[in-house]
Amino acid sequence: MNRLLRFARDNGLSLAFGTGFLVTVSCQAVAGRAQYNEEMRSLGAEPVGFARYLASADFAVAVTENWQSEYLQFFLYLFGTVWLLQRGSPESKEMHKAGTESDEDQRVGRHATPRSPRWAGAGGLRQALYSRSLGIWMCAVFLGSWYVQSVSGAAAYGEERLRELQSPLPWSEYLAAPDFWSRTLQNWQSELLAIGSMAIFSVYLRQRGSPESKPVGAAHDATGVEG
Repeated sequence: MNRLLRFARDNGLSLAFGTGFLVTVSCQAVAGRAQYNEEMRSLGAEPVGFARYLASADFAVAVTENWQSEYLQFFLYLFGTVWLLQRGSPESKEMHKAGTESDEDQRVGRHATPRSPRWAGAGGLRQALYSRSLGIWMCAVFLGSWYVQSVSGAAAYGEERLRELQSPLPWSEYLAAPDFWSRTLQNWQSELLAIGSMAIFSVYLRQRGSPESKPVGAAHDATGVEG
């Protein structure tokens, strides 16, 4: 197997979903611009070019309002599954493992192996940060995209108000506006539903060959067992 094929095999998930992301966000930009220009024409305004639409608040808020909800899902799931359990779900740890687990279980400190990441064997702040680095990163991306969504949403909402001959709202006031929370909560509720659904449906349903599912023949009450 040559190096290119080996790289594709070893990184199939990230390459497939990364390519899918680029394709869909490109298509979203094309469709979003078309919809935006339809609205402009209905108001008697000039349509915008593709580059200008990509730099617009309308496109930014359409993208980031989904990003922040997705990363909120990851953040909540990572931290929630440390302590919260679901009997029979492969998405849950085994019932006796609630909590951060022992250093031996996590292979940190003196229990680190030669193949462990360097900071896993370190002590103090470095180990504490690395032990939570995935959740911290997901939280940081969530907060960053939430902030960008709020700023771009305020700008897009301000443009709508100007077209209606109303004064735009400052960012601080937009954070309390129904438009902002309607955009935000419609995404949050769907992500929470998805997390809960996956946790409970995977107790009773199976997907052969997937590591997100229990083996087909596993008992319904088998917890923390993945295929």
